[in-house]
Amino acid sequence: MHSHLVALIASAALVAGQNTNLQTVFPTASATTNLAAARTLAAGEYLDGGMKQWDRYPSTCNDQSEGGDKDAVFILQDGATLSNVIIGPNNGEGIHCKGKCTLNNVWWTDVCEDAATFLQSSGTSYVNGGGARGASDKILQHNGGGTVAVKNFYAKDSGKLYRSCGNCGSQTARHSTFTNIKVENVKVVAGVNANYKDTTKVTNACILKGATCWIYNGNNSGKEPTKIASGPSGTACVASAVKTSGC
Repeated sequence: MHSHLVALIASAALVAGQNTNLQTVFPTASATTNLAAARTLAAGEYLDGGMKQWDRYPSTCNDQSEGGDKDAVFILQDGATLSNVIIGPNNGEGIHCKGKCTLNNVWWTDVCEDAATFLQSSGTSYVNGGGARGASDKILQHNGGGTVAVKNFYAKDSGKLYRSCGNCGSQTARHSTFTNIKVENVKVVAGVNANYKDTTKVTNACILKGATCWIYNGNNSGKEPTKIASGPSGTACVASAVKTSGC
């Protein structure tokens, strides 16, 4: 059989093994893999983590101190895909997407500084299924450009599910979408910067004990951004089919 066809069949089998539907029970790890340094996925590479817990040892978690690539568990180059992974608690940065990436059925058991950071200059990164808990500040941090599209995601006991960087040295319009998500005891789904023309759209969501959006005036000076509004604005934040009870 042609090698390219074999690769396609193998890839299809891996994709078929993912559960990217909305799930609200955190999975149990099949095993634990501790990394001494972040693992890099090359451009276009696919990794199925086999529902193992992947973490760092020694720990790189330093509470809310900003970290970098050296503190991550995985670094994904443009077009890389990471599937069926549980990220453990002993890391500062979780996943860094240096370009467009896809995260399928990825779970974070106890977020330190950020669960995932998106650094692409343009295009769309996808978060399909999975979930995160225990982030005192942010789960998904968007420092680059383009769009982060989140679908069938579960978040619990955290600050923000998503934040478009409020004080990065280089600012741009960032976009995000949230479809069929459930959040419990999360302060806000999305924080976005109106003055940089960010947009977010929240559709078919269950939000228990939290807000849909917080609107900010961001800056590029590193200062704390100013929160100017809460709730859908009709421009920076649009929401539809959002339930706040009975879901």
